[in-house]
Amino acid sequence: MSTEPYLLTPGPLTTSLRTKQSMLRDWGSWDGDFNSITGRVRERLLQIVHGSGTHECVPMQGSGTFSVEAAVGTLVPRAGHVLVPQNGAYCQRIARICRVLGRRLTTIDYAENTQVAAADIERALRADPSITHVALVHCETSTGILNPLEEVAQVVSRHGRGLIVDAMSSFGALEIDARTTPFDAVVAASGKCLEGPPGMGFVIVRREPLERCEGNCHSLSLDLYDQWVYMKKTTQWRYTPPTHVVAAFDAAIAQYLEEGGLVARGARYAQNCRTLIEGMSRLGLKSFLPAAIQAP
Repeated sequence: MSTEPYLLTPGPLTTSLRTKQSMLRDWGSWDGDFNSITGRVRERLLQIVHGSGTHECVPMQGSGTFSVEAAVGTLVPRAGHVLVPQNGAYCQRIARICRVLGRRLTTIDYAENTQVAAADIERALRADPSITHVALVHCETSTGILNPLEEVAQVVSRHGRGLIVDAMSSFGALEIDARTTPFDAVVAASGKCLEGPPGMGFVIVRREPLERCEGNCHSLSLDLYDQWVYMKKTTQWRYTPPTHVVAAFDAAIAQYLEEGGLVARGARYAQNCRTLIEGMSRLGLKSFLPAAIQAP
């Protein structure tokens, strides 16, 4: 029996032996072979959301929160105004990011077992034309509640505002289709549904708004626009990347595709969720969320 720890957290999570072994080699951050890995990872992430040709994948060193802050700081102008529907800890974190960055903020507050309502977003946008962006958590990691991304995206698009989606706990397992779901940015990370190690986030950004973002960002190192321009010009990261993490993430994505991609990964997680909830129910424990809004 293995003595290796088996993590039951949403991320970091248990990685495969193949993923672990991919970190045994050292890479030069400017080497052509490593740049090829970065390019392959970026393209495969775009393909997962059908965003090739219309969107850019901008990787970012650090945890997923680094990339969320980079997305808000880069895509929202300094005079911008962000609407954040809040029904959990990660929505609250986005609101805190907005406050720290000095971006104007409005929140819609829900109980943690209540789904965000697209109708509430509609009313808020109609009532306040100064709102430039909506920041939505797709799957709230703290509770597992699944918010209605498609409905919210259509509302935001109809009102001509930008949508930033925190998809940390859904990207790669739940369908997000850039061809039919309008968004400015979807943010995720290496250490969740794609089952890589933690240490790298990424932002899938629609190219048109990204091209208008020069000078928006409050930070040098978290400037998505500058990171994108530099990568486009050189194929390299601006500053030292987490080389071992990127290589392991590449291996994890390869295994994800071999498993059958989004459909297979989502089905496995859904089965695990059913097994867990049914087993705990037999012990007399009740799920915090109704099944209809519970993410797998």
